[in-house]
Amino acid sequence: MVVGVIGLGLIGGSMAIDLKRRGFADRVLGVEADTVNAAAAEKIGLVDAVVPFDNLVEESDIVIIAVPVGTAVKMLPEILDKFQQIEGGEKKIVIDTCSTKGQIVRCVHYHPMRKCYVATHPMAGTEYSGPWAAMPNLYDGRACIFANTEESDPKAVHIVEKLYDALNMRPIYMNADNHDVHTAYVSHISHVTSFALALTVLDKEKDEKHIFDLASGGFSSTVRLAKSNADMWVPILSQNRDNVLQVIDTYIDKMKQFRDAIDEFDEDKIRDLISEANRIKKIIR
Repeated sequence: MVVGVIGLGLIGGSMAIDLKRRGFADRVLGVEADTVNAAAAEKIGLVDAVVPFDNLVEESDIVIIAVPVGTAVKMLPEILDKFQQIEGGEKKIVIDTCSTKGQIVRCVHYHPMRKCYVATHPMAGTEYSGPWAAMPNLYDGRACIFANTEESDPKAVHIVEKLYDALNMRPIYMNADNHDVHTAYVSHISHVTSFALALTVLDKEKDEKHIFDLASGGFSSTVRLAKSNADMWVPILSQNRDNVLQVIDTYIDKMKQFRDAIDEFDEDKIRDLISEANRIKKIIR
């Protein structure tokens, strides 16, 4: 099995490490647009070789797209076009790891090689990026979303299930649009609020130089996601715009409830809001 990984950062690099280490892939090829990152990925051994894009598509049994979703939407049709031109291309598989699924699924809905594509979203990551951020065991115990599998070749889906099983991930199957609604609530809003809080504190820090000296673990964990890469998050928030806006509006409403209760010295209301929020402990431990 030859696996090709396009994008050798945290997501792609971490997949490359464990797919080779755990015996799913005999050989891992890589494509990386940034020459510094490409050299680093090869030097630290994320892949067996960094090769040109066309070579990777031709030589790989499975192609993994691990680049920002704005780039992935343009790249996926190109890869399926190349599958169509390659002898035996109908037996190849391409997957993506993007955080939004609706647009990327729709962009190849009528492509003659659509069945070679399996839409996935491994729900794992950190706030760091680049080949230096890649790590073994990143995916262990996490969920992987499979979207619109009915549009893919069942054999391709089965092989991709084995790929994620090698990463110790548990599969969840859903419609691409439902996926985008869910990720807006559990992932995308977390990043937006973290960005906003970081900006708020940075504005205050201009006047009070000791604010970061007083930052506790709670602050650090809350703004951790604000370190995330803009190149990755701009297209995510753009593509999932409607769902993210709906969640932001709900969040603003909840913030206003807290603001009004605090403004009115309404301690009972504040307690009720906190107690209601505490119910999250039953879901997230």
